[in-house]
Amino acid sequence: MPFWEESKLKGAITMLKIKDEGIVLEKTNLEFENKAVYNPACIQVGDITHMFYRATGQNDISSIGYCQLKDNKVVLRFNKPIIFPEYNYEIKGVEDPRIIKLEGSYYLFYSAYDGHEALVAYAKSSDLNNFQKMGVITPKFTWDEAEDLFRGAHVREEYRHYEALYKDIHGKNVLLWEKDACLFPKKINGKFAFLHRIMPGIQIVYFDDFSQLTDDFWRDYLRRLGEYIVLDPRYPFESNKIGLGCPPLETSEGWLLITQGVEDTQEGLVYHAGAALLDLNNPLKILGRLQEPLFSPKEEWEKIGCVKNVVFPSGTVTKQDRIYIYYGAADTRIGAKSMLLSDLLNSLTKNP
Repeated sequence: MPFWEESKLKGAITMLKIKDEGIVLEKTNLEFENKAVYNPACIQVGDITHMFYRATGQNDISSIGYCQLKDNKVVLRFNKPIIFPEYNYEIKGVEDPRIIKLEGSYYLFYSAYDGHEALVAYAKSSDLNNFQKMGVITPKFTWDEAEDLFRGAHVREEYRHYEALYKDIHGKNVLLWEKDACLFPKKINGKFAFLHRIMPGIQIVYFDDFSQLTDDFWRDYLRRLGEYIVLDPRYPFESNKIGLGCPPLETSEGWLLITQGVEDTQEGLVYHAGAALLDLNNPLKILGRLQEPLFSPKEEWEKIGCVKNVVFPSGTVTKQDRIYIYYGAADTRIGAKSMLLSDLLNSLTKNP
């Protein structure tokens, strides 16, 4: 019998039943993934779930592995990474992919790490097998420069806290760290809509073409950053920061956003999954938001691993009225949970 857990959501009329689908993928003895596999991007084509996952070897350098699932069982798995470090800006790792399909092309976004800087890069494909790297797209300003730009942008004091924190850890010249980013899988009002994270919140940027994303573009954007914040930390389970979990999912009620919230606790940071509902035409308008985690580390394999107490949602697929959420567990393996999409949307609309 499947294990079911019930999450009591404040203000929700119905009980949301979450099915634990268990561990979906674990490491192998292959050199590129013999330490951990986690934080997968997923996209459904026909009856196959294509999974692109972060893989780490004993050298602690991440690449992106690939496998195919059918009914949550692996039916194909590559023995080499499909995307791996090649350029200086990503030489220490390509991390935490998200994937969407937009106007006939697949866009895979990932964090590019050079050992000092973390920026967002992306690759494109027409067939999910051959990817062309398109390079870094997020701004290349130092935290110091960025803070000067958004100082008058009506952002919370926590934004300055992160600027001071990263300068203390990485030095004054460290660039503005960017992770957890992805396009909406549909243009909004004729424009690309891109979710990204300048800590501690989630922001959105609109543009007509990727060629627009110049230093001048980002400089003007950062000066008005407060106008583009989608979600900032609000509830205890996201007290440290909130980030994009899975790519936005278009539903009849709005854009469903599965988030990852990081909580400060006496035992250290704990990563949870959350959820929000955004307006289809104006994602800055929040239609619903869970006040408690959608799910949290509970099983031993979610609590114990390379990093303890982590569930990190990063990919979803839907099958009829059921949504499957794939996540990294303790930065070591990949798990999945599922629920009725209609129940989740109902819970969100009851928490406006």
